[in-house]
Amino acid sequence: MAFTARILLLGSGELGREFVVSAKRLGCHVTACDSYDNAPAMQLADAREVFSMLDPDLLRAAVEKHRPDFVVPEVEAIRTEVLAELEAAGTTIVPSARATVVTMNRDGIREVAAVELGLRTSRYLYAETLEQVREGAAHTGLPCVIKPVMSSSGKGQSTVRAEADLEPAWDYAVANMRGDRARVIVEEFVDFDYEITLLTVRTREGVLFCPPIGHRQERGDYQESWQPAAMSATAIAAAQDMARKVVDDLGGYGLFGVEFFVKDDAVIFSELSPRPHDTGMVTLISQDLTEFDLHTRAILGLPIPAITSHGPSASAVILADRASDTVGYEGLADALATPGGTVEVRIFAKPTTRPYRRMGVALALAESTDAARRVAAEAAARVRLRYDPA
Repeated sequence: MAFTARILLLGSGELGREFVVSAKRLGCHVTACDSYDNAPAMQLADAREVFSMLDPDLLRAAVEKHRPDFVVPEVEAIRTEVLAELEAAGTTIVPSARATVVTMNRDGIREVAAVELGLRTSRYLYAETLEQVREGAAHTGLPCVIKPVMSSSGKGQSTVRAEADLEPAWDYAVANMRGDRARVIVEEFVDFDYEITLLTVRTREGVLFCPPIGHRQERGDYQESWQPAAMSATAIAAAQDMARKVVDDLGGYGLFGVEFFVKDDAVIFSELSPRPHDTGMVTLISQDLTEFDLHTRAILGLPIPAITSHGPSASAVILADRASDTVGYEGLADALATPGGTVEVRIFAKPTTRPYRRMGVALALAESTDAARRVAAEAAARVRLRYDPA
């Protein structure tokens, strides 16, 4: 059977699942990889591989076995130096091996943004010991934010307001880091009005932007997002200029989730993911094309027409509250009938649960972003997880 492209997807969570949908619609053959079997993207892919992507030999073996046209990382926990070797030998890494290497750790992308490109960021220092954490806090002042340089979805992040809380924050960051390097970034707590994700698409014809996405976090993890986020024309222009500079520096083609803090019209670079962003789940209802469609088209070099907005939209996560090896869902009919707007629900089909694990998302389209947020939150609350065996 002929395919438009063979893709090796590294990471098979909910974002990878939606990417598989977009890629399959355009005729791609997708092999989904993750460290556990039956991950969400694997359920829809053509083939699967179960291995630790931090194991360099197993990562090389998967690429050698499948000989993909594109290697598409969906997570940070990958032995990125292997991706650099593979790219040098002729394998296309999405968006580029440099992007995966630089963004795997927060220190890499911060150095590019702040030092190489001169973008405005918060004050920061790195720390590999508790004593260095204290030195970092003295540099940034309190309150400060402590994050592992490598983690996913904000895990291990905390805000420290008193010196006595530095040691617990260090312990929490190390316990929740990914990879094999105990290193954190201690950064200034930015007094921002709001934070946004600017989905930025780098194509062969140039750089495109989606309307800004506002979002709210708890425990360092995304809880809800909405689009468009209210921003002044001055702030939008500044964010787009900074995003264009950093994605052009990283190179390659695909969608990037670029995060900013905004205070009045001042825009401060925060982080970047060289792949679809969890806050961008809202694009499943807010726009044509979705962030996953945009990522796929940019990778394949296909045309991207004007991005059409459907109107004010929001997403709200559906969370587990305990660990379980079995899970079912109730209340979908009630959720989809939530009044006040158009509602959709996406169940991620994760095989197991743990406290605060994202198991799905409710999406709403309404007359205003405030209304969409209310509808999405209510719809998410109507979905109930069942933990008893089926």
